[in-house]
Amino acid sequence: MTSSKIEAPLKKIALKIKTAREKLKLTQAEVAEKVDMDVTYYARIERGEIDTSGTKLVKLFEYLKIKI
Repeated sequence: MTSSKIEAPLKKIALKIKTAREKLKLTQAEVAEKVDMDVTYYARIERGEIDTSGTKLVKLFEYLKIKI
């Protein structure tokens, strides 16, 4: 898989996470704390910079009430 094929889905997931967080009026720090994640790591997920584990994504989706 090329880099651009990987980046597109990451950016889509990142936007979905950021939109859900903003809709709930939560800060990145609040979300990171609730899902037991470093805020810097969470911010990188939200910007689509890193490909995180499915387990962490499930925690985020559950907390932010995102349907999978």
